[in-house]
Amino acid sequence: MNRLLIACCALLFFIPTVFAENKWEKRILRFEAQDAEKMPEPNGILFVGSSSIRMWKTDEDFPTLNIINRGFGGSQTSDALLYADRIILKYKPRLIAIYEGDNDIAAGKTPETVFKDTKTLFGRIHEALPETRIIYVAIKPSIARWKMVGDMRKANALIKAHAEKDPRIHYLDIDTPMLGADGKPSKDLFIEDGLHLNRKGYDLWNSLIHPYLVKDWKDIKASSVKK
Repeated sequence: MNRLLIACCALLFFIPTVFAENKWEKRILRFEAQDAEKMPEPNGILFVGSSSIRMWKTDEDFPTLNIINRGFGGSQTSDALLYADRIILKYKPRLIAIYEGDNDIAAGKTPETVFKDTKTLFGRIHEALPETRIIYVAIKPSIARWKMVGDMRKANALIKAHAEKDPRIHYLDIDTPMLGADGKPSKDLFIEDGLHLNRKGYDLWNSLIHPYLVKDWKDIKASSVKK
């Protein structure tokens, strides 16, 4: 009886880990199937993160750039870290745009945990790709999660302070531009759920991130010509 109880307890202990490791497996396998058909060229620009990345029509919005989109909706920073080898590092991108943290806070994680996980993700990337530049797209303010904005902004502030110490990391503020005259998220930037962006919302994000993509892309082109 005691052995059975111990076995059950052990199983309960491992279930969360197994679930975490397999929750996104089908989606990751789909990415790998795409890579098997046509592997993206190195030195590209990688967009990775949760649904705000997944729903971003990066191919249409940046048709002249070598964009790789590896967004998987509902993901948290720890998920991006878990699958870093399979959806980030293997592409050897010169620039990575990351949007995570939104779902972390919604799941009850503290700003400090979000910062710790984000810092670990940055470190993992730069350990393997020391020259790769990172754009951290700030956790957005949204109508659906407005009550959480305090924790989101605290996480943003911690990440921004860290980014300012590393010239390879740029913190992209999308919080302020998304606010209306009343200081709350502009309703015309969201679809009906009040959480995800509509076309106007992505047009705003495009205008904010595009200068950094173009600058980096020119640098990549210049270095490839020299070689």
